[in-house]
Amino acid sequence: MNAHVVVAEDDVRQAEVVRRYLRAAGYRASVVHDGRSAIELVLRSRPELLVLDVMMPGPDGIEVCRALRRESNVPVLMLTARRDEDDLILGLEAGADDYLMKPYNPRELMARIRTMLRRNAWAPDGPLRVGEVAVDVPGHHVTVGGRRVDCTPGEFEILAAMAAAPDRVFTRAQLLEKTRGFEVSATDRTVDMHVVKLRRKIEPDPRRPSYLLTVYGIGYKLTDGSL
Repeated sequence: MNAHVVVAEDDVRQAEVVRRYLRAAGYRASVVHDGRSAIELVLRSRPELLVLDVMMPGPDGIEVCRALRRESNVPVLMLTARRDEDDLILGLEAGADDYLMKPYNPRELMARIRTMLRRNAWAPDGPLRVGEVAVDVPGHHVTVGGRRVDCTPGEFEILAAMAAAPDRVFTRAQLLEKTRGFEVSATDRTVDMHVVKLRRKIEPDPRRPSYLLTVYGIGYKLTDGSL
């Protein structure tokens, strides 16, 4: 069955452009124009991806993302005309997995959608285990020492990529490629924010991490915590 993508965009003309591109690529597409309708449709239809505009009539995209994260792990690609880094961080902390600045090229949007759907569909047999950290890709959940840890899809994708290759050092660009399939140097901060949040969730002491380590001048690696 073709993936179902929900587009939440209050600009009717822009939403129609995205819908046509999605339909041409073979995806099922549903369009809504306000935050409340976005929440209701996602929870009712359980799509594979949500393309979410930040600036929508109440609730806005940030509030929609926060509301959905209480009940859904749907991957969220956020569209924003805001260029302030604080707004980007706010979106990621609300649970967005990726973002695209307006105005954008529809072909770039489709490339990111395809990559997010492909990454979300990847499912190895059995959980990936690195020390006390277990990443169940088919079940889309993480446990640490048997304790369930809730992760956003973006956090989950980064952790799964590293758990599949323990002790391997990943650069930020490589993690972006693993989770997004494209290189945008300005989004290195995206990886850093996900790592900070993951450490708060999986580390006994986030200030002195034992699992998710920084390799200075290079990037990050996931270890079994024995060092």
